[in-house]
Amino acid sequence: MKLMERDLMILRELDRWRFALSRQIRLLCGFPIQRTCDRRLKLLIDNGYVERKHILYGVPALYFPAHKGKMLIGVSGRADKIKVDQIAHDIAVVDTAIYIHLQRKVKLKRITTEKELHKKDGFGTRKHQPDFTYRASDKNYAVEVELTAKSKERLEKNLQENFMAYDKQKWIVPRNQTKIRKVLKDNEAAYPNVEVLSLERIIDFVKNAGNKQES
Repeated sequence: MKLMERDLMILRELDRWRFALSRQIRLLCGFPIQRTCDRRLKLLIDNGYVERKHILYGVPALYFPAHKGKMLIGVSGRADKIKVDQIAHDIAVVDTAIYIHLQRKVKLKRITTEKELHKKDGFGTRKHQPDFTYRASDKNYAVEVELTAKSKERLEKNLQENFMAYDKQKWIVPRNQTKIRKVLKDNEAAYPNVEVLSLERIIDFVKNAGNKQES
């Protein structure tokens, strides 16, 4: 196959998010319709640059950069570890990045993933990093996607660290996660740079964005 610039973009996005769904790749990489995206992904798979795996029942196939694809874009060829219990969370993180990219008009190059943040930390004790960060209007934003309740202490620790390191922090939480929402509400006076968005709002936006481009 003749590799195009968008093929390299696909590989870079898959590597920095660790994996993505085909519908997410389409929106991240600007394909006009899903069929065009899927055909290109098939070519990349057939030529050994991308891998496609079904891991969880009821969840669409996940797309990963293959070793050959990683070598092409000049990153470590070591496969990323995918935690099964984190797949739903990681899908929601990519959907949130798409929301920030399309709804808030933030260029992808201004978004830094958790994987990239940890890489900047270097070796040593692994510390908490947001799910991703971005820069817009001369401000630095931290984004946290929380699908299940963590301990109050852990949430407050993350709130404090983000407050010290970033101008703004956005927390993406399902509407039914009242425990998380209560902790955020109880701490809004101490950390006034927090904005809470519902996960359902993100999902609806991404779904509608795909439908609009398809029509």
